[in-house]
Amino acid sequence: MERITKRKPLILMSIGLFVIASSQILSHLMELPDLVNGSLFGIGIGLLLTSLIFGNFKTAQS
Repeated sequence: MERITKRKPLILMSIGLFVIASSQILSHLMELPDLVNGSLFGIGIGLLLTSLIFGNFKTAQS
């Protein structure tokens, strides 16, 4: 199985943030159906959660 490096979760996190931000901007500029708005928001949240689960984010230890 391929090992997940620290770079991959950061890419997933940035894509998730971009999807959420773009859905908010699009819904502000034009009328989006609730299904599209909710789907984009859900995809963004899913990407953020996936990056947090599979990422190896550890705090600094003293």
